[in-house]
Amino acid sequence: MTTFESRFVDMFPADTQTANHGRQVHDALYSRVLPTPVSAPTTLIWSRDVAACCGFDADFCGSPEFAQVFAGNKQLPGMRPYASRYGGHQFGNWAGQLGDGRVINLGEVSRQAPGSLTLQLKGAGPTPYSRGADGRAVLRSSIREFLCSEAMHFLGVPTTRALSLVLTGDSVVRDMFYDGNPEEEPGAVVCRVAPSFIRFGHFQLCAARGEHELLRRLLDFTITNDFQHLQTGSNSASSRSEVYSLWFDEVCRLTADMIVHWFRVGFVHGVMNTDNMSVLGLTIDYGPYGWVDNYDLNWTPNTTDSEMRRYRYGHQAAIAQWNLWQLANSIAAVTGDTGSLELSLKRFSTYYETKKQDMLASKLGLRQFDKKEGDEELLASLDVMLQQQETDMTLFYRALADFDPNNSAASFLDTITCALYAPVTPGSDESAVINAWGVCYARRVLRDNVPWQERRNQMNSVNPRFVLRNYLAQEVIDKAHAGDYEMLHELHSVLMQPYAEQADYSRYAQKRPEWARHKPGSSSLSCSS
Repeated sequence: MTTFESRFVDMFPADTQTANHGRQVHDALYSRVLPTPVSAPTTLIWSRDVAACCGFDADFCGSPEFAQVFAGNKQLPGMRPYASRYGGHQFGNWAGQLGDGRVINLGEVSRQAPGSLTLQLKGAGPTPYSRGADGRAVLRSSIREFLCSEAMHFLGVPTTRALSLVLTGDSVVRDMFYDGNPEEEPGAVVCRVAPSFIRFGHFQLCAARGEHELLRRLLDFTITNDFQHLQTGSNSASSRSEVYSLWFDEVCRLTADMIVHWFRVGFVHGVMNTDNMSVLGLTIDYGPYGWVDNYDLNWTPNTTDSEMRRYRYGHQAAIAQWNLWQLANSIAAVTGDTGSLELSLKRFSTYYETKKQDMLASKLGLRQFDKKEGDEELLASLDVMLQQQETDMTLFYRALADFDPNNSAASFLDTITCALYAPVTPGSDESAVINAWGVCYARRVLRDNVPWQERRNQMNSVNPRFVLRNYLAQEVIDKAHAGDYEMLHELHSVLMQPYAEQADYSRYAQKRPEWARHKPGSSSLSCSS
């Protein structure tokens, strides 16, 4: 049986109060709290891949005991449940203490790779950080969390993982549309897994409260456990400051890498508050996220953000840098070298743009991004064209791999028509624009002199055929609410091979149907979960 340990609990001071009620917690990084039992836990789905990483075998995962444990009714030996304390900026405003309001950490397990994995339950009941809420989660949001975190992993996007989704047997009351009409919904618990769930907000709250020694200890713990390559072995104040600066520089790069991946696959987080930013550069907290259907840099799935669009698709890199500034401000007091932090923040933009250009060149099947070849202009004109014609991003890039640049007589429009949400008439001004870009693209590809099949294979390795389209997630939820979980399992299986053709499951690779354009859950989401 897998052995649990609790290094986070052992290394840091706990909240001195033990009662489970809301309060401000000082000079501590966590509060001990037990999950609130549920009436009839049933495992709906579990990830064999994650289970293997955690050391759980199939017999255990299929057992009633597994459901009891990962609904929060029972603890395994070594588990010492707790909720962690952190703060953060929400929509650009300092929110003070936040913390794990409906997440309860169970502990860490060893894994084959270096380091360990932390397991936590989302929806397992109230904690001292719940701010008056019930700490529960509903089935619809739990399905979205389970499917998306696993889909992102197999797409190659840095992310937390999901071990299991357990139906609690209890109802949870939620006002989904915030319109004064709350309803009962099925409750559920997701077990989330990551090397660490430490967020920017953990450091922010320590700094905001002047808890500098606790801040140093948190930095040392994080570096020792997840950035071991940065350690010098020296304990002098100057060397520690240098390591802290190196750590921040790496957090900047990891964050940029994550955002580049989001842009590559068309993912919009929806609520990039600093308390939702992982220091490991992992996608964390799958709330009102969404996937770009028609390519639109201004699109956001979050109804709370519908006016400001702070967290829109094309603005996520700028927000990531803003969030990193807040992290830098928090650790500046203990690094003693603000100049290096500022340099890392400046490098973020250059690093991100370079990585993004390389990524886009890869999506187009080019050997590399080359300004001398006019690639900046090619990408800029593509950006305009995709938005003007309401083009399905995923289908466009997948179809692009089938374009033969040697066939100059062929219409580029024919190749990408499958990705257009509105038909374009051959011979029209719109078709002329599309075909003109296709001619420029063909010339650029031919200059690379890469065999067509080689280019096609390379493009299909970075441009997915299957993503968790918003309307598909809603279909799964609708069926699950009716007691039908077949689509949940089938779609999960399909999303484990997002770059494969999987011809038998082509229905999961279709552009958004018109009925889903404005349907709640298929087009936009609230934070209610």
